[in-house]
Amino acid sequence: MRAKILLQLKPLQQFSIPFTGLKIGKHQFDFEIDNSFFDAFEYSLVKEGQLKVDVELDKQETMLILMIHVAGTIKLDCDKCLAVFDSPLDVTERQIVKFAEDDLESDDLEIIMLNKKESSIDISEILYELITVSVPYIKICEQNGIDAKCDSEMIERLENLSSPSQQQEEKTTSDDPRWEALRKLK
Repeated sequence: MRAKILLQLKPLQQFSIPFTGLKIGKHQFDFEIDNSFFDAFEYSLVKEGQLKVDVELDKQETMLILMIHVAGTIKLDCDKCLAVFDSPLDVTERQIVKFAEDDLESDDLEIIMLNKKESSIDISEILYELITVSVPYIKICEQNGIDAKCDSEMIERLENLSSPSQQQEEKTTSDDPRWEALRKLK
């Protein structure tokens, strides 16, 4: 069990940015996200993807300002035809990290409070949340923008499977005299 936990943490260790030895000013960091990143999160909406992350860290006396840009493709399941398709992702976000004596929590979602004793910041959870929030609520191949079309054979199968049950349901409701009495109320 312990080896599995270490294996899951290892892909995320590369997303830790040491800021203690950095001079005040702007610094660039580049990361690559692949399937091992998403495997480290147990119930991830996204299972596969190839993303490039550019982080500009602006170190100041009392805080860090992170400008995060994530671009690439993620694999999603189409809600209409159930096919797997590549969805483009291009997101930019600003994250502010303030230093405090104690581990305080901020009410502002854009601000992370970090203890002054910390020497690095782990941005793996920030990246995971940024990617997950960017996943569309309704995922359809045709709305993807790339030359992707829904699988017409699968849609036809799904319609055929759903049609008999609707007819059977209508037959069942028409046989019941209580439903007829309710329809008369309209």
